[in-house]
Order: sequence, then C-alpha cells, then structure tokens
Amino acid sequence: MHDFKLNKLIYRTEGKLARVILNRPEALNAFSLELVAELDAISQLIENNRDIRVVAITGAGRALSAGIDLKALSRGEIDHAYLVQWERFLHRLETMDKVVVCLCHGFFIGGGLQLALACDIRVATASAKTGIPAVKEGLIPSLGPWRLARFIGLGRARKLTLLGNLIDGKEAHDIGLVDHLVGEDNAEAEFEKILQEYVACTGAAALGSKQLMARSFDPSFEQVHDYYLELQRKVMDSEDLKEAQAVFRQNREPVWK
Repeated sequence: MHDFKLNKLIYRTEGKLARVILNRPEALNAFSLELVAELDAISQLIENNRDIRVVAITGAGRALSAGIDLKALSRGEIDHAYLVQWERFLHRLETMDKVVVCLCHGFFIGGGLQLALACDIRVATASAKTGIPAVKEGLIPSLGPWRLARFIGLGRARKLTLLGNLIDGKEAHDIGLVDHLVGEDNAEAEFEKILQEYVACTGAAALGSKQLMARSFDPSFEQVHDYYLELQRKVMDSEDLKEAQAVFRQNREPVWK
C-alpha cells in the first residue's frame, strides 16, 4: 500500500485499486484552484500507472463536493486557465484505461456532479442532493450540460441546467444518472463491496470496452471543448458575471442585465 496526503486531497494505492479522497471537508470539498491543480496532477499519475485498474473517488466529511469554490469565484479568481485544467482532469478520467467509480453522498452539486459524470460508475445514497446550478452563479457549467444530456436525455438535462434545481439520489437513480444506490447507514461498506466487484471484472476487455464507449457519441470532446471555451469567455466578460460575484458577497437575489 502507498498512501500520501497532498494539501487538499489524499491519494492511496492498494494493488489494482487507487483511492482519491477530496479533503476539504470544512468547505464541503468545494473545488478551489489548489484542489483542481492537485486533481489534475494526480490523475496524470494514475493514468501513467499500468498496475492500477480501478479508481475510487470519494469525499471526506459530509459531501462528495458542493462544486466550485464560490468564495474564489466572487473574488474573480476563476479564470480561463482554471477552466482548461478542470476539463483536462475530467476528460482524463473519461479516457484513461481504468474504471473510475465515485461515491456520491451528501452533496454532489455543480462541479461535484460534473466530476461524477466524468466517472464511469456513480454510486449514491438516496438522500444525496445533486444538480448543476452554475447559471445562477453567472457561468456556463463547464461541459456539464453536454455530458448530462448523454446520461439523462436532452429534455431532462435542459430542465436541470436552465433552472439549476436540485434532485435527490433516488430520483437521480430513477432517471439513469446514478448506477447504484447504497444505504444511508452503511454507504461506505456497500461502496467497498461494489468496488471489489469492478476490480474483479477489469481485465483488458473491460478496459478496452470503456475506451470504445468513450467514442459512442458525436461531436467529439475536442470539438465541444473549444466551442464551450469560446462561449464561456463571452459569459465571463459579461456584466452578469460581475452581478453574480456581487450576489455572493451581498447575499441577495441576482438582477441579470
């Protein structure tokens, strides 16, 4: 076993299994600049490790992740470089020859949902809350809408994205967003059992099948990625983003221009 702790996450390897634990429990594992940089780096390390077959992603404390760090957003610290690094990390999860499994408990909102969507298998508790409310924060929710539509259909994806509403883990399971439901009181034990099932099944054929399924839809990630960044740049230059930043600082409802 190899175990080491970075500033904002914990990384551990156990034979064919790697564990990545988001470790900002005081902030519900919100994605700060530092955490995203560490995730980008650790995912590259995992991708290059030929011994690893399964990756488990969990969050310390009460949530997988509450999404983007709103304090950093309100200070104007979320920039183009952050967005590129974030999408590079997510796409690496989608395309690496490992099966990536996450446990969604408490909240997996915004970036937390985007992270879950980039994983191969999502495990959740029935009471977990999820949604993609970035439009309320003055941003396009990265490539979340593009991924979300592939899982639950365009109509449901539009509703969740445009309204920014939250649903619980049971509804997420009912609409195909979550693959496994686990009990509230023994979520971690049930998650471990599910993990071991995937470890036992991840031969070369399974890993090759994952990579084949990554090419199931058009347009490609690269095509959508460039278009998304063009749109996001326009949004970030708008007065509405300044309004969203002020809304967080002043704790009031937004008035879009």
